[in-house]
Amino acid sequence: MSNISRRILLAYLGILLASISANATAQLIKKFRKSNVTIISSGQIFTFNIELAEDSKQHALGLMYRQKLAPDAGMLFDYKTPHRISMWMKNTFIPLDMIFIAADGRIVNIAERTIPKSTTVISSHENVKAVLEVNSGTVAKLGIKPGDLVRHRIFE
Repeated sequence: MSNISRRILLAYLGILLASISANATAQLIKKFRKSNVTIISSGQIFTFNIELAEDSKQHALGLMYRQKLAPDAGMLFDYKTPHRISMWMKNTFIPLDMIFIAADGRIVNIAERTIPKSTTVISSHENVKAVLEVNSGTVAKLGIKPGDLVRHRIFE
């Protein structure tokens, strides 16, 4: 097999593998259920269209590989039982704000402007039931802070 033939074959295999990976990720993304979440902050109400990450596979995938996120969109990770959560941004291409939420819907911690692709551990610092990820800068823009309330059926 000539060098040119090998290069063509390797390029084809690379494209094929990338396509399979993209299709697998797209199929997983379609499996997230859609919902809405509301944050009450300083008397104002902010609503986000979210995807729900409800099991360990969805928790592991999260917003990885996404190239963009609508301004009013996000992902709510439901961990069912409150415990300390550690997250990272590996394979996440967009900067995010992470909002850590106690079982009663109260925001207990916020990690703002996380760094895409970083493997730095981001901790809830206390027991939480859920984490809401939104676009970076959203928390500052809307004035969201610890103590604010998040409303969604998982907190009822």
